[in-house]
Amino acid sequence: MKPSMLAKLDQLANRLVELDELLMAEGATANMDSYRKMTREHAELGPLVELYKNYQQAQTDIAAAQDMLADPEMRDFAQDEIDAAKARMAELELALQKMLLPKDANDERNIFLEIRAGTGGDESALFAGDLLRMYTRFAERNRWQVEIVSASESDLGGYREVIARLIGHGVYSKLKFESGGHRVQRVPATETQGRIHTSACTVAVMPEADEVEDVHINPADLRIDTYRASGAGGQHINKTDSAVRITHLPSGIVVECQDDRSQHKNKASAMKVLAARIKDVQLREQQSKEAATRKSLIGSGDRSERIRTYNYPQGRMTDHRINLTLYKLDMIMDGELNELTNALSAEHQAEQLAALGD
Repeated sequence: MKPSMLAKLDQLANRLVELDELLMAEGATANMDSYRKMTREHAELGPLVELYKNYQQAQTDIAAAQDMLADPEMRDFAQDEIDAAKARMAELELALQKMLLPKDANDERNIFLEIRAGTGGDESALFAGDLLRMYTRFAERNRWQVEIVSASESDLGGYREVIARLIGHGVYSKLKFESGGHRVQRVPATETQGRIHTSACTVAVMPEADEVEDVHINPADLRIDTYRASGAGGQHINKTDSAVRITHLPSGIVVECQDDRSQHKNKASAMKVLAARIKDVQLREQQSKEAATRKSLIGSGDRSERIRTYNYPQGRMTDHRINLTLYKLDMIMDGELNELTNALSAEHQAEQLAALGD
């Protein structure tokens, strides 16, 4: 193991001892915020330090076994002990490296999922609807909540644009690699000659921002317009100026929301989406700088990049970033995304480990 990593582990082991003393000290609970932070840090460090102790014990076992190598009667036994301890150390080193990888501060956040129809006209809008259903079914499997924040439906069904809020434990960590261009190849229902058409949608996954802490929005930078909602919604919704359009002047980001009867609720929803979009721009700038130093574009958040193809005639899905092809398109479109999301996470972790090695 690299000396820098050993030094880091020693430092964390000492910090755990320090936390033990602080938590046991008289008056430790006087400041409950501080106490909660310390208990959370203690809970995070505990398993890591335990692994490190096992690693150190394996080192001690090797030293003891090497002393026995000089004894002819004990030599075979000692060599077996050394081999076993070395194998154990290799496993423990990899586990320690993974635990030392930097954690994404957004992993536990809820997300805004934005799906926009691209090239392909009505077929693209229908595909946007299929993608929304896929992610909704995946959310149901994970027991997450789904709220439609804004939707612009197309004439033949599907969506020109739809924004959904997904609420639950670790939503961003599971779906953060979904941003990008999604391409579909299939025979549209309106196609009379059976020709395969290609159309596309873009997906953006944005961690929900805490407007107070994460994104500072100056009210002077906003232009807020109200107008009458269009489309279905009963008699009341079309009689009042309940729909809200917010323009963030410095960035040019425009957010519209008209799904609620209340102008106040629509404005609150639009502000949440705006904060998430501004945070998303900041994140993508940071990630593309990091991606520039790596070959892979996983995590770069580049929406212009075609990340995946869904081929209906062949029943296959291909993720172009990791060259993963799965021949179970029906199951994937029904929300069985674990194999895919796990493969993307594993590739990202491998990249991080390689960067740690460098």
